[in-house]
Amino acid sequence: MNRMQRLFLAAACLGAAASGAEAPTEQPPEIEEVLVTAHPLGAEGLAQASDVLTADELERKMVDTIGATVGNEPGIHNSAYGVGAGRPVIRGLGGARVRIMEEQIDTLDVSVSSGDHAVTVDPFLAERVEILKGSATLLYGSGAIGGVVDVHTGRIPSEVPEQIHGALDVRGSDNGSGKNGSFRLDGGSGNVAWHVDAFSRESDDYDIPGYAESAALHAAEGHDEEGHGHEEEAHDEDDDHDHEDEHHDEEEHEEEEEAFGTVPGSAAETRGGSVGFSFVGERGFGGISISGLDSEYGIPGHSHAHHEHDDHDEEGHHDEEEHHDDEEEHAHEEHDDHEDEDHHGEESPPVVVLEQTRIDLEAGLADPFDGFESLSLRLGINDYEHVENEAGEVGTAFSNSAWEGRAQLTHEPMGGWRGAIGMQLGNREFSVVGEEAFTPPVDTSSSGFFWVGERSVGDLGLEAGVRYDRVEHSPANGQSRDFGGLSASMGLILPFSPNWQGSVLADYSSRAPVGEELFSDSPHPGTGVYEIGDANLDTEQARNLAATLTGGGDGWSLVGTTYYTSFAGFIYQAATDEEREGFDVRRYSQDDATFTGFEVEGQVTVAEWGIGTLDVGAFYDIVSPEIDVSGNDNLPLMPPSRVGVSLEFTGNRLRANVDYIRASEQDNVAEFELPTESYDDLRARIAWRFRPGESTVDLFLAGRNLTDDEQRLHTSVVKDMVPQPGRTIEAGLRMRF
Repeated sequence: MNRMQRLFLAAACLGAAASGAEAPTEQPPEIEEVLVTAHPLGAEGLAQASDVLTADELERKMVDTIGATVGNEPGIHNSAYGVGAGRPVIRGLGGARVRIMEEQIDTLDVSVSSGDHAVTVDPFLAERVEILKGSATLLYGSGAIGGVVDVHTGRIPSEVPEQIHGALDVRGSDNGSGKNGSFRLDGGSGNVAWHVDAFSRESDDYDIPGYAESAALHAAEGHDEEGHGHEEEAHDEDDDHDHEDEHHDEEEHEEEEEAFGTVPGSAAETRGGSVGFSFVGERGFGGISISGLDSEYGIPGHSHAHHEHDDHDEEGHHDEEEHHDDEEEHAHEEHDDHEDEDHHGEESPPVVVLEQTRIDLEAGLADPFDGFESLSLRLGINDYEHVENEAGEVGTAFSNSAWEGRAQLTHEPMGGWRGAIGMQLGNREFSVVGEEAFTPPVDTSSSGFFWVGERSVGDLGLEAGVRYDRVEHSPANGQSRDFGGLSASMGLILPFSPNWQGSVLADYSSRAPVGEELFSDSPHPGTGVYEIGDANLDTEQARNLAATLTGGGDGWSLVGTTYYTSFAGFIYQAATDEEREGFDVRRYSQDDATFTGFEVEGQVTVAEWGIGTLDVGAFYDIVSPEIDVSGNDNLPLMPPSRVGVSLEFTGNRLRANVDYIRASEQDNVAEFELPTESYDDLRARIAWRFRPGESTVDLFLAGRNLTDDEQRLHTSVVKDMVPQPGRTIEAGLRMRF
């Protein structure tokens, strides 16, 4: 690896190994090496469990959101809110505990504040997606106490290509009449490299195999499941008669119950793009990219419709009266009008109108100082806003003006340790204005300083690291809070034989509470509860121990990880028996908690011919959390166990795969939480590859949820009102040239 290769790799990966650097252990050739660039230590000897979706894997796994794209990986789930929004949940931890990044800088959106807020990085433009499972606070601060998902887009070129190259993706699906297109081009001349990309995606309300409302919610609201079935038959026979019969039913859940076969308000439309330029010199490079994103998507299952009548009848909610002065006396008739038009009794759900403009800067320098191999600098500046419109009127507005920067130096071996030192700074100005503003405006500043390193002691590889963070929250109408936190880790990597390697990682990490956990005090229809924060919350601390066994040989591989995490002061929404403004009250609280889990995946080549190979794979994952309280010790939104099997044929021309996942029922539920039923997820894809000239073209046909099963993700806050899409057939073309 030459100097420029070291520079580009260090700048893009924040410190990969330089030429001649001592590796902690020599990997046997039988075990495939995949560079994990989200971690400065790379893949060689990495003690932390990780996952990488390369270009070929992304090609067959890409779905509308990053949460859905990675949500079937072992140990990872999707917090889906329809198809417009979805964040990854790693080993049962999501929200503010999982950090989603674009090229190692936070996405700088507001997706951590609510499940109905979209992540602003598009998976269809990703070159690869890298995942660190377990705490990554050493590298990325307290927001990564649960893990990291880093999406690499290549929007800032790190080298000048010899010729123009790019990619084009066009696809369409029957469910919701989905249409998706994206392209990218990379080129350059002399010392200047450039990049351009654009994408567009739109879909109508998607189809489901039954009612939007779950049988569990239906029963909890006082109706037997047999009646639910009779109503389904009545829908099939005569929808209009159902509307007339249900017109005088005063129970509010009937509005949701009327949604059958289609999820109202699940339509989505997204478009965006970027341009980037870099100047590449002999020892370094510097570049800039400017990107924009516009999105409009519905919020199905939004709880405002459930409680609107309560607000009028019990509270006389002034804001709603202002929005509906002429409609209040005829609310039920208005619902009937909507029923006759489209959604069988469903009010028009709110629509999110989102805009983001982002500027990214990156620079790198090889051999910047004596004793250091590379310097990398990264800065992201973001202007984000979205408005939740209801009934055609402007509702709650969210804005987030933020920036984040990183500087890192990789050093030559010192005392036998090769590593990296770095600094991370950030600032966030978050504001919510409107009738559903559940938290006051909050300014947040953060800083962090870290070191990570590795060395060898005989055959044993060692990893270590330490980081200190400072976070300050300044609300517009309250007292500021500041937090300091220390994180540290130690890992051991030991090869047992040419085919087997074991690793153990012990770490201590801390997370400062986010502004929403501290200062919320208002109804939050996106989550369906009245959220009350606690300004006296303390730092969340976690002690984790994980052991991983990795094996690989000629035509087979196996990776298994077991972990135990003990939290001191775990922050969560505690259920109460209170009610405010028609919403159940949830209070942010702190108690000790433990998470234990296990995940394993393997693959074996069962047949090999001249035309291709046939591989069989399988995985299993489970996480068991427990909160240290008397009575019900379950935490909400915890994923069920899953088992999956796959069959994949890879040939020169033909590529095909079948993937099946069985998700178990989840009946270990928190107070006031409903269980979810088990479900099947059967997917298949077949593609024909041909190569006109120097290009590669794949024509493909794919299917998701082929059994048309009712899929409710327990990690979703709207699981009982918004199931996942039913059977979906997709066809398209992907070209690389």
